[in-house]
Amino acid sequence: MLFPFNLPPDGEFDAVGFGLNAVDRLIVVPEYPAFDTKVQLLEHVQAAGGQTASAMVALQRLGLRTAYAGRFGSDAEGSFGLASLRDEGVNTELAEVVEGARNQLAFIIIDARTGERTIIWDRDERLSYAAEEAPVELAARGRVLHLDAHDPRACARLAQAAREAGTIVSADIDNIYEGLTELLPLVDMLVSSSEFPQRLTGISDERAALVEIQARYGCGLVGMTLGARGALLYQAGEFIHSPAFPVPGGCRDTTGAGDAFHAGLIYGLLAGASVEESLSYANATAALKCRSLGARTSLPTKAELINLISHRDTAAQSK
Repeated sequence: MLFPFNLPPDGEFDAVGFGLNAVDRLIVVPEYPAFDTKVQLLEHVQAAGGQTASAMVALQRLGLRTAYAGRFGSDAEGSFGLASLRDEGVNTELAEVVEGARNQLAFIIIDARTGERTIIWDRDERLSYAAEEAPVELAARGRVLHLDAHDPRACARLAQAAREAGTIVSADIDNIYEGLTELLPLVDMLVSSSEFPQRLTGISDERAALVEIQARYGCGLVGMTLGARGALLYQAGEFIHSPAFPVPGGCRDTTGAGDAFHAGLIYGLLAGASVEESLSYANATAALKCRSLGARTSLPTKAELINLISHRDTAAQSK
């Protein structure tokens, strides 16, 4: 199946992102601790993360041209986060450092048995964007604009500018935010967490909730990530389910797997792949990310991504 979008033939960047960045403190424990107990950690690291920032890094590693706009604190964590993007080659000329603000920070507890994580986070209010502060010039500079909707009204302004420029709008949304309904009708490709469709529609059935979202807001493609079950998309009256890939060497950390998934899906779209092929790219990118601690540590190169998909295709053909 083909994507229902007409991509701009070219742009200054392949993909541009507006949204969250973060610095993560990852703590690995033998098992998730019970209340009122003590547990010795196995490992701890500091790593850069954040939904949109990590997606741009993933696309950059896959060989695409990317740019990121978002706000960083003026503290040591903010400097670390901004430098992490620049070191990867992501254009940050529209990123801002907010004097006196603390960078978004997350403490992430990872269960060593499964790699599943629990996130405890905080975001300084001074990092938020009002609608009139949105860097609207970013929207027309990429073939795809990727958003995470944490400042919905600012995101809506960018999405509107993207629509006017012919740029495709992709969104990664995991919760309900004030002003979100202004943004959703401007999104072409909405793929959320598994919990979001029910939160938005009140419908518990996964497929019925996706149908309702498309009917309400007119997004060309809607879907949800399903963790170990892969992902489910709905387009043109058809559902497409794509299974997850096993993590090579075993899953160490799921932090940022959704960000990697979105990057893989956008990569497929930009490469001219079908929806089904792009879903394989998305699930494979997410699986490869889970090889190591941190949202970005093991994000794959294009060669690693193609190699994992080829191995699965070869194994399937031999059965």
